[in-house]
Amino acid sequence: MTKPEAKPIIVLGGGGHASVLIDILQQQGRALLGIADVGLMQGEAGPAGLIVLGGDDCVLGYEKDEVELVNGIGSMPGKNQRRQIYQRFVDLGYSFCSVIHPSAVVSPRAHITAGVQIMAAAVVQANAYIGQNSIINTRVCIDHDSVIGEHCHVAPGAVLCGGVTSGNQVHIGPGATIIQGVAIGDEAIVGAGAVLTKNLAARAILYPARGSVKQIGADNES
Repeated sequence: MTKPEAKPIIVLGGGGHASVLIDILQQQGRALLGIADVGLMQGEAGPAGLIVLGGDDCVLGYEKDEVELVNGIGSMPGKNQRRQIYQRFVDLGYSFCSVIHPSAVVSPRAHITAGVQIMAAAVVQANAYIGQNSIINTRVCIDHDSVIGEHCHVAPGAVLCGGVTSGNQVHIGPGATIIQGVAIGDEAIVGAGAVLTKNLAARAILYPARGSVKQIGADNES
């Protein structure tokens, strides 16, 4: 069967995360139409010299079946812009392509969904599942049978041992280690350098320096 021809890409966002993605896409020889970013001036050169097409609405000038989108908005704890822009264009019928760095090691038995981004030197092992619009950042290890929800960010250098399960919109900080079989609830935050050895509730924050957990919106730590 003939592989369908790749569609040209519009990158949403023109900041640092978008710049890294553009590097990967250029290495892969993908055709890039330009950048959509409301914070940049239309017609100027963005990252890697790509033309700024306009704000987000410039995407609407292209038929949804003639382009693919890449979400170049970075992901930080408590920020929803990346999820919101993804959901807006999915609801309009546009498609987001996954971006996988050539140096990443991804098992053929891993399940990678729409809009997932896997960065340099990351490892995703057999039977792992990565939910849509999630970022698996530089040098991350996702071991066998782990499940990452939608709109998550696993930051550089984090290690998830086998059978870890994360909810949606979870942030796992740089250098964090999650022991095998642990479950992490929706919108939880695992701080940079933390070692998580037991389940973490939805919307909880693990502070690595003190080994304490705080519930988002609660006054007291436990």
